[in-house]
Amino acid sequence: MRQYSPDMTPPWKKPRAVPEVPADPGLVVEEPGTGFCGAVIRCEAGTVTLEDRFGKHRVFPLEPRGFLLEGGVVTLVRPSAAPVRPSRTASGSVAVPGGRARVARAGRIYVEGRHDAELVEKVWGDDLRIEGVVVEYLEGIDDLPSIVADFAPGPDARLGVLVDHLVPGTKESRIAESVTSEHALVLGHPYIDIWEAVKPSSLGIAEWPRVPRGQDWKKGVCRALGWPENTGAAWRHILSRVRSYKDLEPELLGRVEELIDFVTDSAGA
Repeated sequence: MRQYSPDMTPPWKKPRAVPEVPADPGLVVEEPGTGFCGAVIRCEAGTVTLEDRFGKHRVFPLEPRGFLLEGGVVTLVRPSAAPVRPSRTASGSVAVPGGRARVARAGRIYVEGRHDAELVEKVWGDDLRIEGVVVEYLEGIDDLPSIVADFAPGPDARLGVLVDHLVPGTKESRIAESVTSEHALVLGHPYIDIWEAVKPSSLGIAEWPRVPRGQDWKKGVCRALGWPENTGAAWRHILSRVRSYKDLEPELLGRVEELIDFVTDSAGA
């Protein structure tokens, strides 16, 4: 039997070599000790800063075998070139360079109308394509119970629904409660219409006008702002002023992010 001197390590006890990977901005890794997963936004002497999809930052030491990349153990090292801040999608998440759209999931996100769908696409479109999530619009939610029944949500086909003006005691809230289940989630924002979820400052107005009950809300807004009563043209103007998540109210941002997480957390995803 071969003998090893005290200063020699038997080959079966030597740690397996792992690849060294430059901590380039935008690289997505996981710190296994905490389970924190995020994109590299900064790498300094001895540390790396990660940012998760919610914008939370964590700083970790650059230790050997300290991270997981696509499930494999790696050692992060400082990039040789000067770091460059990663580009962002309109939703504020780190852009995936050369990222290809995923095949569409069985799960879906439904929104009330075409304007809602266009706004979600403009701000979250890049994220949705990477995640393989399709957004469809309903033209109102009166028929939502039958639509959900036909969709038949399940573990591999979750359904998320975004509803306008979802406040307690309304017709919308009662419909939402009737269809919510383990695999169907209905969330909403407090605004009368998706128009109102755009920050007034992004449109150069002081606030959204208050339209008397009984009047068509969109036409009432146009009249109060001195715009032609062409709601299609008004919406195109509003949408053109939305460049990123910063132009939207937090009450909408949180609900859309939660629906994306719900749909993409399905079994087998």
